[in-house]
Amino acid sequence: MILVTGATGNVGRHVVNLLLQAGEQVRAISRNPERAGLPDGVEVIRADMSQAEDLRAALQGADRAFLLPAAGQVHGFLDAAVKAGLGHVVLLSALAVTMKQAGVLGSVHADYEQAVARSGLSWTFLRPGAFMANDLRWAPGVKNGGVVRAPFAEAATAPIDERDIAAVAARTLLDDGHAGKAYELTGPASLTTAERVRILGQVLGRDLRLEELSPEQVREQMITDTPAVVVDSMLTLFASFVGRAAEVSPVVRELTGSAPHSYADWAAVNAAAFR
Repeated sequence: MILVTGATGNVGRHVVNLLLQAGEQVRAISRNPERAGLPDGVEVIRADMSQAEDLRAALQGADRAFLLPAAGQVHGFLDAAVKAGLGHVVLLSALAVTMKQAGVLGSVHADYEQAVARSGLSWTFLRPGAFMANDLRWAPGVKNGGVVRAPFAEAATAPIDERDIAAVAARTLLDDGHAGKAYELTGPASLTTAERVRILGQVLGRDLRLEELSPEQVREQMITDTPAVVVDSMLTLFASFVGRAAEVSPVVRELTGSAPHSYADWAAVNAAAFR
């Protein structure tokens, strides 16, 4: 039995599907199972990750788990997992843990990794960079006027399709030999913000315009619902990406046997969100 947390999210939903296709028994945690929309064959249980009793029930009989970390929930999950005799945990971390400029963004995920390592559980860490799915935030502007409003037009990342993160997660859950390893995951190409806007426009068959926002404008927008220290860390990190190409990792191809999806592939699959 494989337990999947965050099963209704961008990555978790794909992990569930891949594990089912591999013939595994899959259990998913959801606060609202009736609205989870997960496929037949998944055992969906109602659970709150912050409640020890719910975690005990969710982990009973599970031998592996995919962990999407959330603030205030990781230590409780690990305590329950150790007591339940969980065999292996695959943690969704972040590439930011490897970047000196990441500040609090990196330190938060580094703390999660350290907690998992200290738990005594067998583990694998997945460290994806920027998600292609993050660009769904552009959808309102694209729909209304064909404008993308974003900072750092020349900041380069190697964004990764959530399907590729899930494919690596499934592989590390299904195959032996990944214990104690941390994998850095990226998409297939270094792309600036401006280049992603251009590709998205080509896929949609539209001329999109990038309106570059200043860091101060972005900070003012984000500070209303995001802690200032997080906002400032994000802006510092992305400013450091300007003027240099992003490193591209070979891990997706090496572990899955398939090339990671291109940004154009992702845009085509998600085109309806921008129309």
